[in-house]
Amino acid sequence: MIIFETAVGGASRPGLERFARRAQDLAGVRGEVGILIAGNRRLQQLNRRFRRKNKPTDVLSFPREGGGDIAISAVIARQNARRYSHSAADEVKILVLHGMLHLAGYDHESDNGRMARLENKLRARLKLPASLLDRGQPGAPGKPGFGLLGWQPGPERRRQR
Repeated sequence: MIIFETAVGGASRPGLERFARRAQDLAGVRGEVGILIAGNRRLQQLNRRFRRKNKPTDVLSFPREGGGDIAISAVIARQNARRYSHSAADEVKILVLHGMLHLAGYDHESDNGRMARLENKLRARLKLPASLLDRGQPGAPGKPGFGLLGWQPGPERRRQR
């Protein structure tokens, strides 16, 4: 089930449901998965309540017996889509895939790159742009933004005269 509290241009419920089922199968997640697409205020509330971090975030995953839930910030998805030059709908799909891998038990903070390798493989199979973990790596060229590792400045730009 997908709930749109906040719309994302180009992302339709039927298309996203098809994608989510495919990502769920590829990630090996069993059971029912609910997906909430909301604004930053809602993601900040969830992040504060469950992770004790008082800031919005792009995606949260909540594993449970028989499936799990994923919450995605439509605002951050749109910002990242502009930043990385792809559609907001593709960005939401990237976040769905990332959330599914967390529901499957992967943890990029402690698995020595295992989740990132699988996410890259599945991203290519699903024909998605650069994965969330790739662009969050320190030193990723031209990738400013908040990523998973905190603020990453982009390359300095010289003023053209």
